[in-house]
Amino acid sequence: MNWRLLLAALPLLVAADRAAAEVASGASWLPATVSMPVRQVGRHSYYVQGRLEEATRANQGFNSNAGFVITNAGVVVFDALGSPALADRLIAEIRRRTAQPIRLVVISHYHADHFYGIAALRAAGAQIWADGRARAYLNSDAARRRIEERRRDIGPWLGADFRLPLPDRWIEADEQFSVGGVRFGLVRLGPAHSPEDLALWVEPDAVLYSGDVVYAGRVPYVGEDSDTRHWLVAIDRVLALEPRVLVPGHGPATRVPRRDAQLTRQYLEFLRTQMAAAVRDFRPFDEAYAAVDWRRFSAAPTFNVANRGNAYAVYLQMEQEALAR
Repeated sequence: MNWRLLLAALPLLVAADRAAAEVASGASWLPATVSMPVRQVGRHSYYVQGRLEEATRANQGFNSNAGFVITNAGVVVFDALGSPALADRLIAEIRRRTAQPIRLVVISHYHADHFYGIAALRAAGAQIWADGRARAYLNSDAARRRIEERRRDIGPWLGADFRLPLPDRWIEADEQFSVGGVRFGLVRLGPAHSPEDLALWVEPDAVLYSGDVVYAGRVPYVGEDSDTRHWLVAIDRVLALEPRVLVPGHGPATRVPRRDAQLTRQYLEFLRTQMAAAVRDFRPFDEAYAAVDWRRFSAAPTFNVANRGNAYAVYLQMEQEALAR
């Protein structure tokens, strides 16, 4: 990738107020009013932390994290949040800190709370990069079901003409690139939480944006496209990078990644152990689920919403793993 040519070709958005006005003027979505505090975690690196809960009208769908990295030649964003309206709010926060153009958005994975905001960032002039394995999701029944669900839950902030956005470039391998003298690394961690998990390494800050491979302060979401066996391997890869700061996909950033990644690891290990035993003993899922002592995790946010679905997804995975032996 010739970054000199790329940067020259992208529009220069010098005036922050003008850029925000251009995005807003063409918006078909209701502006987001939810609070979005920004936290700095490195010389160049920042993030916003979504609520530790499910996406609702009350939180306007703001339940995941996004990051941004300011260089002297532009801004690199990690994840687009769960709606164009939320992405507009993120752009406004970036503009309070720099007039540098937003050059690039790296999408961690194609789940609704992380990429539905692409339209607003693209309107601000950014290129969108995502892992090539997300192609399968875009044409899936799961993607169509999730759009309908999100339209019911947070439709005004999506806009009446919302469609699933494609990236400008598919990432097919780990790679490094530079913007404004800041070195970045793209680390393909999937299949794990999703088939296409992609992390962003900010070399001079030793900051890693992990996406949903790591959750902090809440139980993770395990979907039908998750691979919990490889997810545990992906957590090891994240920790092997020895980041000074790890920004998870949900929850607060940590300066002690090895400690704070344990909730995700232990929860996945517990699910796999319990559901593997149920499969081995030919126990129906409902009976197996009712027999498990969940108290170790039941106080964590989103447990009541997510746990049964997580357990069932892992039950099916353990059946598949047993059949493959």
